Amino acid sequence: MINVLLSLMIVISFLAAIVLHECSHALMALWLGDSTPRAEGRLTLRLRPHIDPLGTLMCVILALQPLNAMAGVYPLGLGWGQPVKPDPWKLRTGANTGVLLVACAGLVSSLLIGIVAAVIADFVSPFLINNFFTVRILQLLVVFAVVNVSLAILNLLPIYPLDGYQILYTLLPSKQAVQFSRSATYGPFIILIIFFVLPFIGQLAGISGFPLFRLGFYIWFGAVNLVGLFTGHGGLDFVLAAYSQ
Repeated sequence: MINVLLSLMIVISFLAAIVLHECSHALMALWLGDSTPRAEGRLTLRLRPHIDPLGTLMCVILALQPLNAMAGVYPLGLGWGQPVKPDPWKLRTGANTGVLLVACAGLVSSLLIGIVAAVIADFVSPFLINNFFTVRILQLLVVFAVVNVSLAILNLLPIYPLDGYQILYTLLPSKQAVQFSRSATYGPFIILIIFFVLPFIGQLAGISGFPLFRLGFYIWFGAVNLVGLFTGHGGLDFVLAAYSQ
């Protein structure tokens, strides 16, 4: 059965997380001397400049997954935003180093925001947990923390338009980087295949337990465990409870 309230919290958390994630890229580019993202309207907390329709649609579909703890199926807040594209030659640290720092800024900020949200959730939990309405605020805080950390983990994948693509691109020798860049065209479709087609094939073939077929779950589970480390005495159970209400 679909938990509509939980799904709504995940989508809202994802949209907020994407804005902060992409804005962090633009801010890092500005700090490094490139005002191109700011000129393109990316140094803003408004949603519209940062949203990617396909990446958001992926999040909505994954968030509407029916909760099935026995099968290891949980609603997920995974997707991507509109990539921030700095001008490498305007970055004062040099093209490769600058692009690398700009790419890392997004996933690092998402990770830190998730940790901060987890600490806040743990701090305010005694004041919110005993009321039917305020407990939903606590639940939203925990979901927001998990979505941010999930976004950071997802962006480690070296697939365009995720940050991991730019990170790997800057670390490769020139010839290999040019060859690797050809995969960018197919990046969004590769992501959709990993998170939708492969799990379906795994179920049909009876091998759904294979890690590649459950990548979404492992990203979510890693995020939940990491958030659980920062939620004090409640730990993992505290975080899991937010996905069971």
